[in-house]
Amino acid sequence: MLRMDLAEISHVRYGVLNADRWVEKIVPILGAQIDAIDLTATNRASLRPTVVRALNHLLDQVKEQMAPKPAPGDKPAGFAAQAQAMIVNTMLAGLKPHVPEYADTVLRELGKPENKKAVRDYLRSVVSDGAKATFGEVDMQRYAAILKQYGCADAVACQSELGRRIRDLDSRVAFHYILVLGASALAFLLLSARRSAIAVQLLFCIMLLVGGVFTPMIEVEAKISKISLIFFGQPISFPEQVMYYQSKSVLEVFKTLITMGQPEMVIVAVLVLMFSVVFPALKVITVGLCLRDPSLPKKYRVAKFFALESSKWSMADVMALAIFMSFVAFNGLIGSAMSGLKGPGAELVIPTDSSKILPGFYLFVGFCMASLWLAKKLERTVRAVEPGEAG
Repeated sequence: MLRMDLAEISHVRYGVLNADRWVEKIVPILGAQIDAIDLTATNRASLRPTVVRALNHLLDQVKEQMAPKPAPGDKPAGFAAQAQAMIVNTMLAGLKPHVPEYADTVLRELGKPENKKAVRDYLRSVVSDGAKATFGEVDMQRYAAILKQYGCADAVACQSELGRRIRDLDSRVAFHYILVLGASALAFLLLSARRSAIAVQLLFCIMLLVGGVFTPMIEVEAKISKISLIFFGQPISFPEQVMYYQSKSVLEVFKTLITMGQPEMVIVAVLVLMFSVVFPALKVITVGLCLRDPSLPKKYRVAKFFALESSKWSMADVMALAIFMSFVAFNGLIGSAMSGLKGPGAELVIPTDSSKILPGFYLFVGFCMASLWLAKKLERTVRAVEPGEAG
């Protein structure tokens, strides 16, 4: 649950895909750039050609408005229109040679403190209006609920708190599952020569199966560790962007497939449950009973099937191998697939260890080895009994 909450709070929908986060990062940078505006003599010199072109364009627009050229096919303009056009042309002809002087006057006026403040205030208002008009339609209810649940002020604090709790629990879980595996191995070694201890070995085997079935086996995570770029000379970064996260046990996979409601998914769910849970459980219980009474396989066809012939049907060892191969396949897959997204001025850090094998896998492997050991022991026992019965 902690890992799911951490993945949710770090999801890409709340970060790099949320327009609100970009506004929060970009607006302060633009504000700093606006505050840094200062029309010094050097800046005025570089702006002078632009102001000259703007003033000339303004005079051309005035001429077009006050003395428009007649369109082809129109009647000749009257005396009043011709007189107005002549006055406008004369006036503009007198103004245009002085445009560079007017440009210098405009730049001097912009350099005055009160005018610089007015320009900055105007630019700030433009940026503020743009920020208000830019928003993301992202449902933040789950995000806010997680922050409230763990008493965090923001996502960074929540990620730190969840990470600390996960590390603490990981160490406890690792200690317990290693203790379980070690105790099981020790029990099988010490009790291997005693037929009276079959019930104890059977309990250890069932315990490993239950632990493997109920405990998550593999964690698949597609995560971008860091996205960073430079905007107006300032860095913008989005750390820990999770795109996909899933961690399920065998029973959780079964439940998920069933709830999908699709007939083909239901069939797959039943097969997973049968070949990975039901058959292995029946097999190990039958093996234990047959070790207590080696004559059961000859007396009962069902006992012979589950004890000696069901290995090819339970597929427990095949499932363990499939989980391991899935881990190998997923591990680093995202990094290789997205390596081409890096560009100039941007940094994209993608982890190569996105998938993890969890304790449920090791418990399930322990069950596979324990059931295999019991099955081999039963085969030896049956072979030892049959010659005696024949004699």
